[in-house]
Amino acid sequence: MRQQKFKRLPKHIGIIPDGNRRWAVSKGMQKQDGYQRGLDPGLMLYEICTELGIPEITFYGFTQDNTKRPANQIKAFQKACSDAVSMLSNRDASLQVIGDCASPFFPPDLVRYTTRQTFGRGLIKINFLVNYGWKWDLRNFLSREAGTGGGRSANPLKNIASSDVSRIDLIIRWGGRRRLSGFLPLQSIYSDFYVLEDMWPDFKPDHFYEALDWYQTQDVTLGG
Repeated sequence: MRQQKFKRLPKHIGIIPDGNRRWAVSKGMQKQDGYQRGLDPGLMLYEICTELGIPEITFYGFTQDNTKRPANQIKAFQKACSDAVSMLSNRDASLQVIGDCASPFFPPDLVRYTTRQTFGRGLIKINFLVNYGWKWDLRNFLSREAGTGGGRSANPLKNIASSDVSRIDLIIRWGGRRRLSGFLPLQSIYSDFYVLEDMWPDFKPDHFYEALDWYQTQDVTLGG
């Protein structure tokens, strides 16, 4: 792995690992076979982020909308998420799974991770979105706001379900799609957004370095 220095690094990076199904089809495989091929890229990215000293990363596992897919695909991405969380729990990380755990689509073995846990030296804060939906995320804030009469003092970032996730500086999406797909709408308000054409299972460290190189050139003003 190449060593690279950057003048400015994002404090929080969001990862949208798209293209698993398209990659599988291109290899003559079944669509559901692509999800397991995304596990090793996730660990590689974790290693790079810890090496660079990135404080926080968020992985997009699967959304509530994804559960409209065929049953064999649902089972495959549920297992891939469970396997990914299990692998990360054996690393130096502060780990939390965020999503609607009351739903039957939420993998039961991940319920214990819905409370943040620190493993090893806890070198990096990792958020893993599983059965996540933006409406589900905001519902907690909206119900509280209704209870207070919609007062302006309400702070949505403190009252949403993903309240422990900080504002995202950079979002990187693999697979060529140019959309957020409901990814943490409040935390991504001022995120820079970088798209890679390569599919997630074809991840290479240079993909990540390419995104960080691009980030160096962005004018981060947060609207100021």
